[in-house]
Amino acid sequence: QVQLVESGGGLVEPGGSLTLACAASAFTLDNHAVGWFRQAPGKEREGVACDSPNDGMRYYPDSVKGRFTISRNNDKNTVYLQMNSLKPEDTGVYYCAVGWQNVYARTMCVLEKVLGYWGQGTQVTVSS
Repeated sequence: QVQLVESGGGLVEPGGSLTLACAASAFTLDNHAVGWFRQAPGKEREGVACDSPNDGMRYYPDSVKGRFTISRNNDKNTVYLQMNSLKPEDTGVYYCAVGWQNVYARTMCVLEKVLGYWGQGTQVTVSS
């Protein structure tokens, strides 16, 4: 059974940093597109960082570009999201996901072209 387990969330002040991790089991992330999505209260889920070996690209929406960085450790079968200069509007539940086969990074994030595996998510709260 495929499982994605997110961790690393918490309460942080504006301007602070957090690093999220997503560990996969029963599924090898290597050679698959991976991404991070977030859902803020009262808003639709949005892709905030996607990495695809299909186009060799990483995609970030303007709202997080320059502040968030997605990376992966294939030996540990884990994906990370480094978040810097956090803002209150970054508050939400963060989920990792695996992309469709052959999907490009931007398509995965913008159109949520992901396989149906979702973890429990990790809460990020940015507040003073």
